[in-house]
Amino acid sequence: MARTATPGPVKRPAARSVPAGLDSPIGSSGLPGAATLRRVGPRLGIATVRDLLLHLPRRYEDLREVSTARELRSLEDGTVATARLQVVSLRVEPTFRRRIQRTIAFLRDETGDVEATWFGRRFIERRLREGEWVVLSGKIKHRGFGLTFDNPEFQRDDGSEMLHAGRIVPVYPLTSKLTARTLRTAIRAALDRYGPYPEYLPGIAAEQGLVDVGEAIEQAHYPEGFGRRDRALERLAFDELLALQVGMVSRRRERGRMRARALTVADADEARITASLEAALSVRVGKPVELTDDQRGAIRAVRADLSADEPMLRLLQGDVGSGKTAVAAYALAVAAATGRQAAILAPTDLLARQHAATLGDLLAGVGVPVTLLTGSLSAAGSRSALEAIANGQAAVVVGTHALIQERVSFADLALVVIDEQHRFGVEQRGELEAKSGGHPPHVLLMTATPIPRTLGQVIYADLDVTDLRHPPADRIAIRTGIKSPDDVAGTWQRVRDEAAAGHRTFVVVPLIDDVEDDATSAAEKTAADLARSLAPLRVGLVHGRMRPADRDAEMTRFRDGTLDVLVGTTVVEVGVDVPEATMMIILDADRFGLAQLHQLRGRVGRGTAESFCVLVSTAEKGTVGRARLEAVVRTRDGFELAEEDFKLRREGDVLGLVQSGLPALRVASLQKPEHHQLAAKARAVAETLVGSDGAILQGHARFNDELASGWLARIASGDPASGS
Repeated sequence: MARTATPGPVKRPAARSVPAGLDSPIGSSGLPGAATLRRVGPRLGIATVRDLLLHLPRRYEDLREVSTARELRSLEDGTVATARLQVVSLRVEPTFRRRIQRTIAFLRDETGDVEATWFGRRFIERRLREGEWVVLSGKIKHRGFGLTFDNPEFQRDDGSEMLHAGRIVPVYPLTSKLTARTLRTAIRAALDRYGPYPEYLPGIAAEQGLVDVGEAIEQAHYPEGFGRRDRALERLAFDELLALQVGMVSRRRERGRMRARALTVADADEARITASLEAALSVRVGKPVELTDDQRGAIRAVRADLSADEPMLRLLQGDVGSGKTAVAAYALAVAAATGRQAAILAPTDLLARQHAATLGDLLAGVGVPVTLLTGSLSAAGSRSALEAIANGQAAVVVGTHALIQERVSFADLALVVIDEQHRFGVEQRGELEAKSGGHPPHVLLMTATPIPRTLGQVIYADLDVTDLRHPPADRIAIRTGIKSPDDVAGTWQRVRDEAAAGHRTFVVVPLIDDVEDDATSAAEKTAADLARSLAPLRVGLVHGRMRPADRDAEMTRFRDGTLDVLVGTTVVEVGVDVPEATMMIILDADRFGLAQLHQLRGRVGRGTAESFCVLVSTAEKGTVGRARLEAVVRTRDGFELAEEDFKLRREGDVLGLVQSGLPALRVASLQKPEHHQLAAKARAVAETLVGSDGAILQGHARFNDELASGWLARIASGDPASGS
């Protein structure tokens, strides 16, 4: 099929010195659409001109091939096509829907006639004039003997640069009241008025074979070809990974210069602490328990770290039930045995209370008291806890964000343990660490979400990592199976049987509210349906939109046995420990990541009764969704599942990556092998940019400024990708 040439872009003025104003508010920038962006831009993170320039496309549409009217007729319905046509006439008419109008343009070229129809797009008629030539891009629809463009993008062919049609067109994340046309026009104007973006890695970019950052941002928005777009995105991905690695190298080197107080215990005390832990664990499960080889190895590593004057920064990662709390209890006991204080920070009130109870049992044998500090304590309880913390009587303190409040003052804080560390940013960790006074504390981080090895080399480059791969021998195996929604009658009967035996059931769904035309189960509807169908069983509900206090209260009711079934979203993934819970039913299970499914499964099988995990899904065999479910059935090894998740999820995010606490990356994707190589290059460059004191070396002032206040600042600071 013959195609006409794409209308070429008009040559823009040569690059000039960069004007000031990248950080000026978008509303006062004078850019087209500035008033609209001032109102709605913050929803997209656009507050300044710089934010606008770094609001990158989420995908691109190739609209370069221009067809004639005759050629359009040979295309199938729904095909996205581009044509250069002349406006013959316009008609605006009402539709059956109130206040919605339809605009119809009649167009032609030398080969035939075409229509274009827009619904609800007001003022279209003001942008088109009879007799002018336009370039349109959109989906084709055949209607009888006629042909129409359905809601096409268009632009006058008046010699100006093509932005909306006839080229590789960027498609951006949008929000209500902001159109793609307004955003594209504003970004083009910002590139012309404020570009090129100032280069902050002169020399380094060239050494790495990367394009200048100004060209990268230009070509990321309006690429002249997909090859140039790919090179642009490669440069931006490298910069993100470099900012990430510089932050890690800086923190590690800065920490290496600090001197902590060594927490050393004699061999006899060491033996007494471990023997006491095993005795307490045996009492909890009702039979003799020995620490696993993994736990003993972790304890040896922690003991070596604590006995050194360089502050420990170790990550303990392992599945739910792998024994992380016992290792943490050892570290807390060592701190107390040396006369110092230790604190453990948990993301929720309920989890803090659970830790306080568990650690109280584990540390009772060595005579270490545990103090709880959360926002839900009474005024009297809070005053008592604060006083004990301040005068040093509180040897081990367990708490939530309440621990980092100004009013909390430790007498001698020497060890900080962070549970579910991905829920806390670097700044929050720093605020608690700062309460140690003149000496930095030792820090032990814990996570129940193992990270794939290849990702861990990047994400945890500033940490020492210990894995707990094997659960204690007493853990009950969880029988896992896949069922279709039409084959769950027996599952609900099992729920009734388990309740009759004094056991409880989790039911997890992926959404809170019903979504129109979406068959995904919703928590509120599911809870209501189950309350009817499972009556007289008592059904509760938890989800992320509830107030934390209400959510914790509902979970407490479930733990204490006043609820038989708890319906919830993934907020049940981390939190309440219910030994009596024997069933985990996950609806629309293919909508979850592998690591997430594994974490949810870990909520059951914590007692002595046989436990079950039922994955309900319509995913067909051979699909990625089904493959994930089959992997969960096949293995209980969270590390193996993390690697499998990484292989299967070619698009989107690996759940473990989100839960690592890694700052959200806009361009770089650690799932891409080529970006693994970029990350390795970035690490090598970071090592040369950071001095022994953790600061950027002289001669790199522009890059330092970009890390401090530019588009890379959030990544360099270590702000996590997801909150609590």
